[in-house]
Amino acid sequence: MDIGSYLAQNARKTPEKLAIECEGRSYTYKQFNEEVNKLARGLLSLGISKGERIALMMKNSDQFVFAFFAGAKIGAVIVPVNFRLTSSEVHYILEQSGTVLVICDDEFEDTITSARKGTNAAHVITTGIPKVVGHHSLNHVLSDHVTDPQIEVSDDDDLEILYTSGTTGRPKGALFDHKRVFNVGLTMMISMGINQEERILHIAPLFHSAQLNLFLVSGVVLGATHIIHRDFHPVTTLQAIQQHKITHFFGVPAMYNFMLQVPNASDYDLSSIKRCGYGAAPMAPELVRKSMELFRTDQFYNLCGLTEAGPGGILLGPEGHKHHLGKGGKAAFLTEARVVDEEGKDIKPGAVGEFIIKGESIMKGYYKMPEETAKTIKDGWLYTGDLATVDENGYITLVDRKKDMIISGGENVYSIEVEEVLYEHPAVLEAAIIGLPDEVWGEAVCAVIVPKQNAVVDEQELKGFAAKNLLAIKFRGGSLSKRHCQGMRLEKY
Repeated sequence: MDIGSYLAQNARKTPEKLAIECEGRSYTYKQFNEEVNKLARGLLSLGISKGERIALMMKNSDQFVFAFFAGAKIGAVIVPVNFRLTSSEVHYILEQSGTVLVICDDEFEDTITSARKGTNAAHVITTGIPKVVGHHSLNHVLSDHVTDPQIEVSDDDDLEILYTSGTTGRPKGALFDHKRVFNVGLTMMISMGINQEERILHIAPLFHSAQLNLFLVSGVVLGATHIIHRDFHPVTTLQAIQQHKITHFFGVPAMYNFMLQVPNASDYDLSSIKRCGYGAAPMAPELVRKSMELFRTDQFYNLCGLTEAGPGGILLGPEGHKHHLGKGGKAAFLTEARVVDEEGKDIKPGAVGEFIIKGESIMKGYYKMPEETAKTIKDGWLYTGDLATVDENGYITLVDRKKDMIISGGENVYSIEVEEVLYEHPAVLEAAIIGLPDEVWGEAVCAVIVPKQNAVVDEQELKGFAAKNLLAIKFRGGSLSKRHCQGMRLEKY
């Protein structure tokens, strides 16, 4: 089945169940399906055909969800766009994808007006009142007909182009069909035990594949309830969990960190939470421990994957957190994972190699980039460009991007391992490790530090703290010496 048909099915099975609540607007599954159908038919009336690309430059909202599923129902290919991009960056995505229609929030209309010049984007729909002659208002595009558009869509038809830039070059569009996106959701259902009774809070941006495919699509397929926030704020997030009895929460590490800084965070009733997921960036073990204390649960899941896999990759569940906190995990459902050397052979425990994966959610390829696809997918295995290690029990841990590893004095320094120690310092709110050119050592380790509110970070004291806590660690592929710690440069933000 295609993704849109699951929405129609749930509208028939549980028509009165709450599907979406966003900024005071709520919709049952029957109403949700009807809103999607009105927009789907409106898109058809504009001449949008099956297989054509529709870009969405929108913040989280009920309208984003309607646009995504309306496009899915008519067989269009959705191109979610990061709303933080500049007009030139958006121009490249519209041009490379061959987008014919853009749906945007009115605050991004000026960006789209500039970005679409010289592209095939003939139509622009805004969520508010258009400022540009020829642009359409979303409300005026809606059809009066609430029945399904009757476009034949199969699970082999393309559904998404997700742009990812990695660390170098122009963004590349990872192409997915309905079947692959469904498999991403199925992985979450099996691995995290998500079911139709969930109340899912959406605060991470829906233009990212994690929130979109892992939790929105899977939740709609199941018939769960979705609470949507336009932006993230730590206090309103805690309030929403308490008010809406949220059962499933996903956030990036920074979001957990910000919630922990709320002075009365422990006063909120977060007892409805059944599980918490985190991903998109490494999360220091100390931050995980504190988050478990805040949510009063050990049901935490580390979702370690990449956009090209839908996203997908490896997963560390609650049992893994008890004995392997800080590690990435093992291959998720429907996925195989390995760590290999330059010759493609599995590395030995403790060594460092490239993290590769294979599975039912892997992208079809990079859109209109056959050479890049051939470099990335070899014999069915997706070469991620991430460096990782594997232990004797098969747990994989990502340590750095292949191009980001710091080589100082001939020794390999992996940023994650240094960051994890810095997070244990009581004055550090956030930490990032980067390499800077150095005449003596080739590269110097540089720590970018955000102190906690009213905290003072003393440079020499922090260097000593790092040296004391890192000297005992045997690094994968090298060792961190006292010289690295004492010579570490600090930048405070």
